[in-house]
Amino acid sequence: MRIRQHVNPLLSFYEVFRGERPVLEPGRPVEVEIGCADAQFLFERAAREPERTYVGLEIRDELVDLVNKRARAARAPVVAVFCQAQRHLGEIFPPASVDRVYINFPDPWFKRRHENRRMVDDALVVGIGAIARPGADVLVQSDVWDVALDAMEAFERRDELFANLAGAWTFWREGNPYGVRSWREQNAEETGLPIWRIRYQRR
Repeated sequence: MRIRQHVNPLLSFYEVFRGERPVLEPGRPVEVEIGCADAQFLFERAAREPERTYVGLEIRDELVDLVNKRARAARAPVVAVFCQAQRHLGEIFPPASVDRVYINFPDPWFKRRHENRRMVDDALVVGIGAIARPGADVLVQSDVWDVALDAMEAFERRDELFANLAGAWTFWREGNPYGVRSWREQNAEETGLPIWRIRYQRR
């Protein structure tokens, strides 16, 4: 199957939620990866803590289908949802229902005219704030300085919602605290690329 590498999230097609809402069992903590791709990160999290539910949000429907087929075959507590996360978080999750949110190496959209397509913006931060329970963690990772800085700015502007666990306007320097890696993180570490991380907690 041919998988598209880039999808313009601003297309009108993505204004309407077309995915299937995940079934969330009461009492099971929920972890969400926004832009999950093949969900390697979530599958590894599920192997470590299978008592949780892992939801991957992805704008490429081909990857959603692949992840869900793999999850069914492995009987893993992982589900992928087709959506445009900046617009649809509130349609997928009840308020204050999510325990952790991961944004791992979002598409950098390097060209200046495409910067408005970057994932982490005010709309996404507000959306995460609505679905995250008090005390929920948010981890953002990128190997692109501008993307990491833009993400930090978006969260810092909403300091009424999120507290920077490293201190205001400070990157997290203690590594990935969750013990698993996406393929992009693994590649960055193996090739010596710097990784900028920010870690926030819902107030």
